[in-house]
Amino acid sequence: MTALVLHRGSFRANPYEQWLEGYDADVVVLASSEQLAVHGEELPTAAPFFTHAEALPGYDTSPRVAERAAELVERYGVTDIVACQENDLERAAHLRVRYGLPGPRPEDVVPYRDKWEMKRAAVRAGIPVADHALLAAPADLTDFVAAHGLPVVVKPRRGAGSIDLAVLRTADEVTGWLAGDHLAAPGEEPTWLVEAFVEGGMCHIDGVVLDGRVVTMWPSRYTYVLADYTQREGRMDIALDADDPLRHRLTAFGERLLAEFGGSEHFAFHIEVFHTPDDELVLCEAACRAGGAGVRDVHRAMFGFDPAEPPVRRQLGLDFPYEGGGKPERVGGQLLFTRRPGTVHRLPDPAGMPEGVVKHQYFAAPGDRMEEAWHSGDFLAAFVVAGADRAECEARIRALEEWFLAGLDVR
Repeated sequence: MTALVLHRGSFRANPYEQWLEGYDADVVVLASSEQLAVHGEELPTAAPFFTHAEALPGYDTSPRVAERAAELVERYGVTDIVACQENDLERAAHLRVRYGLPGPRPEDVVPYRDKWEMKRAAVRAGIPVADHALLAAPADLTDFVAAHGLPVVVKPRRGAGSIDLAVLRTADEVTGWLAGDHLAAPGEEPTWLVEAFVEGGMCHIDGVVLDGRVVTMWPSRYTYVLADYTQREGRMDIALDADDPLRHRLTAFGERLLAEFGGSEHFAFHIEVFHTPDDELVLCEAACRAGGAGVRDVHRAMFGFDPAEPPVRRQLGLDFPYEGGGKPERVGGQLLFTRRPGTVHRLPDPAGMPEGVVKHQYFAAPGDRMEEAWHSGDFLAAFVVAGADRAECEARIRALEEWFLAGLDVR
């Protein structure tokens, strides 16, 4: 047996040696050169745990990545493919079909990956979504604006992390966006989607499915606009209390979506839902992978494990003892600060952090020169906080935000 791991992101955040403990076989890794540079990491040592490890440039878009993965499947006799990140899900699914390997197939992944197919599946199921359309030509956008008004949201059909997402609020912004040559050439498959802007806050529902059964599911609420990643204050995201009526409504929403969209036997999920001023719940997007930013860390703080780990272990036939059920003993939340232009002159000393912090990480050091954040996960600092309930967790996060900003010097 041999497992091929398709990897995008940080190896520190994805400890495969731990996740694959007990897998008495070879492990081959194909990773992103760009992401290694972003995270300041090296490829994992090939021996003794990894049989082979290599990285390729252009990981997100180059067809060479799928070609090289196929070569590795054939060279090492791969029997399983592990893929945890957004851009690898379909790539891995098509390789499994090509080589007759077990695990998620394209039909398991596409409703969670292709935003157009996602919206169509939601409409068929009667799940509320914003009005939307594919953008094959400039007239598709101008006609949509004429019918629905401004603002509108344009996003890549298979995007991730709010990269390239834009909220167009004026006619000039629509004209400027169309001048950017985003659309596919005539006759090619449309790669962009437009949606009506939905007023309201954003919630998300996270958890894990094992053996076709939901073993964890818990909703949280962002206190910021997810797509606005150039804000200077902290971005807070806190789980809801067990007795909050909104938690029960969101849990029911998530259960319905999973039942309608389906999926593989084992997967983590991250579902984003608008909560409108009219108290309606409207689907934003759903993914068949663990949430980004600190969502996994909040899940770990509440349930005791990383939601990305158990689907990997179960896919490979390894045990994961969690059976689910019950509510967590504490409420978790996160506080995020995105990068901002300037040189870092000072970061707050972690020794003085307020109570309740269970994890923190700085992504810059004094002397570093930063540019503006370019996606929703381009962080300066991230904190995970826990409290007895949402109120205590939020109070601790706000104290932490005040402490961090008082001690930060970027200019």
